[in-house]
Amino acid sequence: MSQEKSISFIAKQGAAITGELRVPGDKSISHRSIMLGALAEGVTNVEGFLEGEDALATLNAFRAMGVVIEGPDQGKVSIQGVGLHGLQAPQAALYLGNSGTSMRLLSGLLAGQDFAAILTGDESLSKRPMRRVTEPLARMGAGIITADDGSPPLQIRGGCELEGFHYPMPVASAQVKSCLLLAGLYAKGTTVVTEPAPTRDHTERMLQGFSYPVDVCGSQVSLDGGGKLQACNIEVPADISSAAFFLVAASIVPGSDLMLQHVGINPTRTGVITILRKMGADIQVLNERLVGAEPVADLRVRYAPLRGIQIPQDQVPLAIDEFPVLFIAAACAEGETVLSGAEELRVKESDRIQVMADGLQDVGIQADPTVDGIRIVGGIIEGGEVHSHGDHRIAMSFAVAAQRAQNSIIIHDCDNVATSFPGFVDAAASVGFNLAEC
Repeated sequence: MSQEKSISFIAKQGAAITGELRVPGDKSISHRSIMLGALAEGVTNVEGFLEGEDALATLNAFRAMGVVIEGPDQGKVSIQGVGLHGLQAPQAALYLGNSGTSMRLLSGLLAGQDFAAILTGDESLSKRPMRRVTEPLARMGAGIITADDGSPPLQIRGGCELEGFHYPMPVASAQVKSCLLLAGLYAKGTTVVTEPAPTRDHTERMLQGFSYPVDVCGSQVSLDGGGKLQACNIEVPADISSAAFFLVAASIVPGSDLMLQHVGINPTRTGVITILRKMGADIQVLNERLVGAEPVADLRVRYAPLRGIQIPQDQVPLAIDEFPVLFIAAACAEGETVLSGAEELRVKESDRIQVMADGLQDVGIQADPTVDGIRIVGGIIEGGEVHSHGDHRIAMSFAVAAQRAQNSIIIHDCDNVATSFPGFVDAAASVGFNLAEC
């Protein structure tokens, strides 16, 4: 990580949140478009690609493995696929920055290659748990060495013969599911993953878009190894995880009326809308359509008084990345909001339960963390200073909180906002946020 001075934000009450906005492309789909486009036969053209640091880390990893990729240029990328067995051994370790998605999905994809590879990341990624993917991969026959505590770097041995198997996931995780499906492309026989709860299904949808047979039956996803991917064109919708910051901001700031354009509303990702509506939010889903294999819509959100709720556990996997900003909605709601069954939040870019609880307490909100969730009592956001601990979603969430704060909020360690939302400050300011770097 750069040794230059860390970026901080200063945010305070601004105008009502109004106008129209299209947030950057979906990060999950952008990652997968590069991975599957590289493994396909033919040229894959992508529009709407997220030019954030995480997705660019994936793009650069495939360039290092010999894939010719043109762009990105205003969201347009052209990938000259090399086929399932056309990747080349990288000359150095593949550095993936802060991107856990890149590391977990690549570990599955690289487990079936003839060459060895090493995956590394920044200080934050180097602390994140990887046994959730390396242990099931080992059962398939992969050879992967981690640090003693199961964290990166990952040393992946080449030339391992993988065998398909049936893996009932102990915890719902789209990254684990996708990792095993990508490994399954190289495995003998059938790879079957059973989910304990639904998770985002971009990998299954995109594999089918690349003409690779995938069987989805209830909670089970399966595929046979040894097939081929055929190049296709991909249009990446706006990222609902990025839209979530504006859904909450417009819900909590009086007078707000905002239109968010071309947002991906994949049903495995819309928990944030469901939860906000249960809290009383005024969100309309307009102009629904299919773009490629993904459902898309425009979202109109207007200010409405929110109330605290018990968050339904079946919505937790469908909103796992949006909880930091949903905690801000809870802080502005009347009454108590309780979340449980979300222990996954403790192993994200930061311990999002503890870091959000600390930050909310620092700005005057009662927030009591639990092992697998949090209890938040709505109240007055006073202002103050918070630390994002290098977590982009924490930083952006407190920028939203400041729009209802009595005094300014200074948010430290915001460098990684560019991982998922390049241009966030300008985009937020364009619809009424009072937000600047300092």
